[in-house]
Amino acid sequence: MDVDTRLLRSFVAVAEDGSLTRAAERLFVSQPALTRQIKQLEDRVGVRLFTRSQTGMVLTAPGRVLAARVPDLLAEWDRALGETKGAAGRAARVLRVGFLASAANEATQHIVAEFARRRPGWRVEMRQASWADPSAGLADGDVDAALLRLPFPGQDAVRVEVLFSEPRWIALPEAHPLAVRERIPFRDLRDEPFVAAPPRTGAWRDYWLAADERDGHPVRVGAVTDQPDEWLSAIANGYGIALAPESAARYYARPGITYRPVTGVSPSRVGVAWPASADADPVVRDFVRSCLNSRQGPQGGPV
Repeated sequence: MDVDTRLLRSFVAVAEDGSLTRAAERLFVSQPALTRQIKQLEDRVGVRLFTRSQTGMVLTAPGRVLAARVPDLLAEWDRALGETKGAAGRAARVLRVGFLASAANEATQHIVAEFARRRPGWRVEMRQASWADPSAGLADGDVDAALLRLPFPGQDAVRVEVLFSEPRWIALPEAHPLAVRERIPFRDLRDEPFVAAPPRTGAWRDYWLAADERDGHPVRVGAVTDQPDEWLSAIANGYGIALAPESAARYYARPGITYRPVTGVSPSRVGVAWPASADADPVVRDFVRSCLNSRQGPQGGPV
């Protein structure tokens, strides 16, 4: 019998948290989707793994047996997958680095240049991911390291070093009534429709909707996108506004869209992340050192 490792990861999250709600938030998926995954796993193994109670999800006796074995199984699979994919890159002297949008802003070029100095003959292959994959391939072992916006799915399971932070601004159509302001309090934006990431990204989506900073005001979603071009088009066409890093005003300037500073929301942080299994990898270590030597200030310049 073959079992999708995604189902096993979902099972472990529910077993550890004892709650579908908390596990769904941790996995960046919706609760109904997680419920379906648990049911699918139970159907495949042919036994009931959980019982529901007033306190949450409780493992059955067969569920406890599986829960004792699966973490080691997944860890070994992740190591094998990462080593297999990494071996291909090592043979070609290529380091695979995932990223979202503008990666580490202007510091990205400094990082790559510093890595080339440390590792002559090696090449950094930058792999851009959609917002539907906030870990930029790191969670699936598709990259050796990643430059990411924090927080991201699976962050607790990998190594992370924060490189810099920058304010979150608001992107809105030029014709929007609030576009004439120099600075906008977030409370004046809470009832506006927002352009959002796909629902399956869970807490990642909530962070960029400032769901925890709305004082109880519900989120209105005007459009859902997972690529920068689609995101820009949705804003320019008036389907919604969106929080974005300050650097988006430089990297994603476009006619019909204006960016304004926002007060009342926390800043965005960028970090370099890599799997714990790569701690002893000298090539990955050199890339991390290159990142740390190219830390940025809030305006995007290296410090």
